[in-house]
Amino acid sequence: MLPDVTAAGAGRVVGADPRPGTTGPSPGPGTDPGSGPARASAISPATLRRVELAAGELATASLTAMQRRQPWFARLSADQRAGVMLVTQTGVANFVAWLGERGETIRLTAEAFRIAPRDLTRRLTLSQTVDLVRIATDVFERHLPPLAADEAERHALVESVLRFGREIAFAAATAYAAAAETRGAWDARLEALIVDAVVRGPDLDGDGAGAGGDDDALVSRAAALGWDAGAAVRVMVGSPLPDPPRRQLLDLRNEAARAGRSLLVGLQGARLVMLVSEAPRANGRADEPAPRADGDALHDTLTAAFAPGPVVIGAPAPDLGRAHFSAREALSGLRAAPGWPDAPRPVDADELLPERAVAGDPVAHRRMVDLLVAPLAAAGGDLLRTAEVYLEGGGALEACARALFVHPNTVRYRLRRVSELTGRAPTDPRDALVLRIALMAARMDATRRPDRPA
Repeated sequence: MLPDVTAAGAGRVVGADPRPGTTGPSPGPGTDPGSGPARASAISPATLRRVELAAGELATASLTAMQRRQPWFARLSADQRAGVMLVTQTGVANFVAWLGERGETIRLTAEAFRIAPRDLTRRLTLSQTVDLVRIATDVFERHLPPLAADEAERHALVESVLRFGREIAFAAATAYAAAAETRGAWDARLEALIVDAVVRGPDLDGDGAGAGGDDDALVSRAAALGWDAGAAVRVMVGSPLPDPPRRQLLDLRNEAARAGRSLLVGLQGARLVMLVSEAPRANGRADEPAPRADGDALHDTLTAAFAPGPVVIGAPAPDLGRAHFSAREALSGLRAAPGWPDAPRPVDADELLPERAVAGDPVAHRRMVDLLVAPLAAAGGDLLRTAEVYLEGGGALEACARALFVHPNTVRYRLRRVSELTGRAPTDPRDALVLRIALMAARMDATRRPDRPA
C-alpha cells in the first residue's frame, strides 16, 4: 500500500496500483471530485516531455555527484565507470518510460543490471552500489521537482523518485544475490576439479614426464579461490559424514582462514578429501622439519568433519603442483588403516608404513628400508645385528646379550643408539613391530638387490 500521488488526492492510500499516472474509478454523482481516488494523471504530458528531455542531464549529474562524493569511484577503471554510467542511463530511461505509461510495472532494475558488465558486481560491493543509488536518488530529488507545472506534480515526482529508488535498491540486492549464487556454484565446481586433479596426479607425457601445463592450470585454478601457490600442502582423507551440513564446511574454511591457512574440500564418493596448506615455518626456512599431524590444532578441528573411522594425513608436499604425492600416501594409508585399529585420529601416513608395506605399497616398502634400516647399516657397530637379535628374540635383553656374547649394558647402549637413529624404540611394542617389518622388508630387498642393506 503506497500513497496515491494525484493532484487532488496526494497522500491517500488506495488498494489499486498507486503508481503516479494511474487513473482510479470515476467519482459517482454528487461526489466531491477532490475526495475520490486518483481521478486523472498527476503529471501532464508537457511535464513528462520536460523530464524526458532532461534524462541525459540527470544521468550526467548523477555520475558527477558519484565522482565527487565517493573517493573510491575515481579508482575504478574506465570500463567499470562506463558500466556504472550505462546502468545509470538505463535507470533514467526506464524511470521516464514508467512515468509516461499507465499500468506499466517498473521494469528498471533487472534490465539495468543485466546489461551491466559481468565484473561490475565483483568490483563493487553491495554497500557501494547502495551508496551510488542513494546519490542518484538525491540528484533526482533536486533536479526533477523544478520541472513540475504545479505543487501536485511536484509532489507526484518526489513520490515517484522515492518509490523508484526503493525498487533500484531491491534490484541491486537481487543482482548481487544472483551473482553470489552463480559464483558460489562456480567456485564449488572449480574446487572439486582441483581436488580431483590432485588425487589423480599429473597426466604423463609419452616420455613418462609429468606435463608441466597441468601443474600450471592447477595452480591457476587454485589461485582463483585464494590459494597461496607457494604454500606447502598436506592432504587429509577419510570417510564423509552421511549428510554433511554446508554450514560446517563454511565454518571449517573460516577456521582455516583465521589460522592463516587455506582449505579445499572435495567429496569423492565414499571418501572426503581435504587439501590443507601448511603453516609458515617459524624461521622462514623451507628445510625446517614439518610438524607432526597430531600436533596441529587445525588438523584436529578438521577431523571433526569426518565420519567415525580412520583419518589419514599425507606427508607435506612443497607446493600444490606436487600435492599428488601427499594424496597418494594418504590414500594408501587409508586403505591400510584397518591393520592398526588403535591408530590415533588423525594419523600420519608415515605412521602406517608397516601396514602399507604389508598391503603391497612399494613406496612404503622402500621408505621403511631407507628410514629405518639404512641408517643402522651405515652406522655400523653391530647396531643392525643387535636390533635383529633383540627383536627376533621377543625383546629379551639377557637372551640377546648371550646370543651376541656381550654384556647386557652393551645391548642397552646399542638399543638406545637404534632409537636415536631411527626414532623408533625397540622396547616399545608398536615401534618394535615397525622395526621388525622394516628388517623383513630389507631382507626381501636383499634377495632381489644385493646392494641393499640386509
